[in-house]
Amino acid sequence: MTLALQPVADPSAPLARRNPVAKLAAAMLFSLPLIATLDPLTPAIALVIELALVPLFGVRFATLARRAWPVLVASLGLLVTMVLFSANRTGTLLLDLGPFDVTTGVLYSTLGLILRLFAVVVPGVLVFATTDPTDLADALVQNAKAPARFALGALAAFRLIPLLGSEWQMLTLARRARGIDAGRNPVTALRLFVATAFALLVGALRRGGRLAVAMDARGFDSGVPRTYARKQVFRRADVALLVGAIVLSSFALGISIAAGVFRPIIG
Repeated sequence: MTLALQPVADPSAPLARRNPVAKLAAAMLFSLPLIATLDPLTPAIALVIELALVPLFGVRFATLARRAWPVLVASLGLLVTMVLFSANRTGTLLLDLGPFDVTTGVLYSTLGLILRLFAVVVPGVLVFATTDPTDLADALVQNAKAPARFALGALAAFRLIPLLGSEWQMLTLARRARGIDAGRNPVTALRLFVATAFALLVGALRRGGRLAVAMDARGFDSGVPRTYARKQVFRRADVALLVGAIVLSSFALGISIAAGVFRPIIG
């Protein structure tokens, strides 16, 4: 199991060329209104807009699906949770599961949450699928004026994430070589999963500590002004991307208000 963090998009695509900070800020500005309402129409419109913009990021839909598959698993878990524990049992009864009544109100609330989950996640997937981690760290320091210690630490963390998958596989194979295998016993499988996860966490903490000491020893936190090999420029097109994100998110929110389905999360 490996995880690639390098950009997988066409670098010549119009939106893939934009400044990393601009893309990150645009994703946040576009996603914020989605958490202001509980109706399913707003995230549905936002999701349609996002899918229409995917080609402009130079990302293939198959690549987007491969990167977003954990969201599908999370949505299934959300569906089960809402069916079992939703407080909104209003509407027409569709299915009687004993103590759990599946009504139109339950499905309406569940649909809104699942669509909102996808609509919030997809912009983040597009940003990180089209952005080199080093360019993002440089842009955070140069354009967003983030502390260099934070940006470089985040870059180091991104670079180390693929190692977690490799180490998980190595720990699993090492345990199997010593005859430790769960077989078909789900209880033993869960116990081995927890033990492997704990071992992986311990190894990650040790590596993080060594990396922090090494970075300090090399002067990454010396306070001396730094120079940059790659200049990150914030252009007019990046400003236009931010304005476009605000306009499109306002459009999605305005449609739900005009349709009379707007349900504010507060109030």
